[in-house]
Amino acid sequence: MTSIELLADALAAYRSGDRERAAELARRAGSPLADELRIHLAGDGSAAVYDRPEAFTAFIRGGGNVELYRRLSEELAARYDSAKPESLLDLGCGDGLAVVPALEQATHAPSRIDLVEPSAALLDGVRERVPAATCWQATAQEFLARDDLGWDFTQSTFALQSIEPEQRADVLRTLQPRTGTLVLAEFDIPEFTEGSPEHLRSLVARYERGVAEYGADASLVAQGFLLPVLLGIVSGAERTNWEHPAAVWAEQLRTAGFAQVDVEPLADYWWSPAVLITAC
Repeated sequence: MTSIELLADALAAYRSGDRERAAELARRAGSPLADELRIHLAGDGSAAVYDRPEAFTAFIRGGGNVELYRRLSEELAARYDSAKPESLLDLGCGDGLAVVPALEQATHAPSRIDLVEPSAALLDGVRERVPAATCWQATAQEFLARDDLGWDFTQSTFALQSIEPEQRADVLRTLQPRTGTLVLAEFDIPEFTEGSPEHLRSLVARYERGVAEYGADASLVAQGFLLPVLLGIVSGAERTNWEHPAAVWAEQLRTAGFAQVDVEPLADYWWSPAVLITAC
């Protein structure tokens, strides 16, 4: 069996609850991802995805994310200058990797900026860099329930995938009458039957590429971020991300009441092609 097949079988074993067999198959696979999986399975697996902000920071500021976020910030800046919004909302802004360079590059500055992020550690990273903004430590659901503010321009960059689809539908329905334009950056992931051999082999092949991009930081990124996300996807019950093909994102937006939805390519990426989805 190839390392991809062995690792796919390891993920299948993990999905069925057999951590010991998953670790043994990972040992036999003998690839960089397999080694990281074996180490991860030897721990108690209790850490949440964002419990180690240094791992997320290393992930988001390395590998293919460098080019991805450069292009993303350029696109957002161009849209600020074109639409000239007076109010801007960023849901799930992280530490500002997308929004800060976009605001710096744009010639137009919104007069009201609301930045929303549930992680206090990540929010601290953006607070001083955008002094004109009001920063809110909250989930999208908590923030939108606070009042009836509206925005000319709302963005969410690789963040709404972290909200379970039914709750996300409520977020989108709440946003629809309160925003002029909504721009999402998300991944156009391939469509598989979840947990099928084809799905697991695809996850392994893509994650091998992802881990390989991080060099000396590979173990930090894998243990503190990539593997918790991967195993959450595999297990279903513990997952932290719910991603979809771009067509499914577009349909969710139309169901929420957005009349016009456009999907544009943004960048190639190890996980899946990144796209910008504009709804109004």
